[in-house]
Amino acid sequence: MVAILASVTILYLMSPLCLHIKNGDTGKTVLAYPVKNGEEFSVTFIHSVNNTPVTDVYEIRDKGIYVVRTIYYSFGAGMQTVIEDDQTLEFGPDGSMIVSGFNRKMDNLSYIVGTVSDHILEIGGKTISLREQCGKNKTVRFSCGRSFILNCKTSSK
Repeated sequence: MVAILASVTILYLMSPLCLHIKNGDTGKTVLAYPVKNGEEFSVTFIHSVNNTPVTDVYEIRDKGIYVVRTIYYSFGAGMQTVIEDDQTLEFGPDGSMIVSGFNRKMDNLSYIVGTVSDHILEIGGKTISLREQCGKNKTVRFSCGRSFILNCKTSSK
């Protein structure tokens, strides 16, 4: 029994750190990608009111997900209109507004994948349609942790 427990512990400690994307209703892992501390990923979608792109950028830190910046093109419901302490606003060459300096841990990061527009995950140089992977009008939850999936890059489809 001790040998089994030790083997499982060693396997867990040797397993890769992964970004897990789970079905919000069932908790089932839909995707898992290997990540490293300091690595960024983003989710881009079309804002439902102003119909312009919004990109939320996150960073992996100490097995946690931190929002670091958001990029958008026009104001609308739910879009930031006030720059808080330690945040900065820059304008991109394409006219985008880039707000950075959030440095906020996201313990319950989730999105509802759109029925009209897709939510696009960019991670490790890959572009993934969350609509194709998870379905329309589905809640997806993001978390970061070790995985017994030795090859983290997985998909249920």
